[in-house]
Amino acid sequence: MPTTSPIAHSSERQPPLRQPAPLAAKDIDLAGFARELDALKRDIRASAGQDDLDHLAKIERWGRFCTATGYATAWLGPNPLSALLISQGRLTRWAMVAHHVSHRGYDHVPGVPEERTSRHFATGARRWRDWFDWIDPQAWNVEHNRLHHYRLGELTDPDLVEANLDWLRASELPRPVKLAVIAFFASTWKWTYYAPNTLRVLLNDDARREGNEEGEGGSRTLASMWKERALWERCLLPYAGAHFGVIPLLFLPLGAVAAGNVLVNSLLAEWLTNLHSFLVITTNHAGEDMYAFDEPVTEGKGEFYFRQVVGSTNFRTGSDLNDFLHGFLNYQIEHHVFPDMSMLQYQRMQPAVKELCERYGVPYVQEPVFTRLWKTLAVMLGDADMLRAAPRETEHA
Repeated sequence: MPTTSPIAHSSERQPPLRQPAPLAAKDIDLAGFARELDALKRDIRASAGQDDLDHLAKIERWGRFCTATGYATAWLGPNPLSALLISQGRLTRWAMVAHHVSHRGYDHVPGVPEERTSRHFATGARRWRDWFDWIDPQAWNVEHNRLHHYRLGELTDPDLVEANLDWLRASELPRPVKLAVIAFFASTWKWTYYAPNTLRVLLNDDARREGNEEGEGGSRTLASMWKERALWERCLLPYAGAHFGVIPLLFLPLGAVAAGNVLVNSLLAEWLTNLHSFLVITTNHAGEDMYAFDEPVTEGKGEFYFRQVVGSTNFRTGSDLNDFLHGFLNYQIEHHVFPDMSMLQYQRMQPAVKELCERYGVPYVQEPVFTRLWKTLAVMLGDADMLRAAPRETEHA
């Protein structure tokens, strides 16, 4: 999903005309909304305990079972079942375990093991054990945990789909070609978008901290990242070498054909996990009924909560199995309002958050994931635009 600066392409063409947004933060009792959400968080947080840790351990076991069963059968021959199981195992480590632990979702739980706290998870040598993926954990913390979550829907949000694909939306390419471009990035986006983009944000952030904001070191683009040695050393080569080299070679005692079968299934699993994660992640904040924002938050916590709700969408929620298949990314509204909660706490608070939003008149969007995919594709293709909040100068007129 190539991008330079989110602003760069937007200034090259006249933006489409937009009708005034049907809702603005000023239309909501923000203080009351924030007060009740905070009270709900306190109640849920007060009940944190062994149930949260047991739930995390169960989800981890399910993921490891998928991985182990996938590889245990992968040598028999190329087959979609082994690939699907390996794929689900990889999604579990990223979307469910790493995602929530790195967000401090378990830091507040009494008795949490040190390795399941944000300070120690996937740090140093533990990266290879806790979360061995294309994405550098430190880079993920800066790009996702900080910028995406606290600048949601703004031009400075590194994951704003509408801005990142403005080049495709504005292009004169035939529609089938546009769809092919999207299909390519959906099939490869963990290593063509997420790994280089998260590392780009980290390296640029490091350069700015060193006082080089105006220099070359602080202005890396996604395209220039492919020349960065750090991308290959920290992200691409370790993952590819282990999953497509070392692991298949471990099956050589069963014969060259068995090792080849494992390689084929591992590559197929990579394709599937890219598609799966694209489906449950990219669709979280895109669609003609999702808000983007031209200005940063200035009105405090209430406005922040309001934006997290109207800029996010949930999928079907409920049972652990349903949520496991959705990567626990189906609680995106609750997660963006309170990023530092456990997976079990999101399950428990979701009905109450939905009721609060309905009572305060805040749109709470919850639809099947494939409905959201259709709406996301419409934005990517330029068939639809995201909503914009009313400019502040008119709000207080």
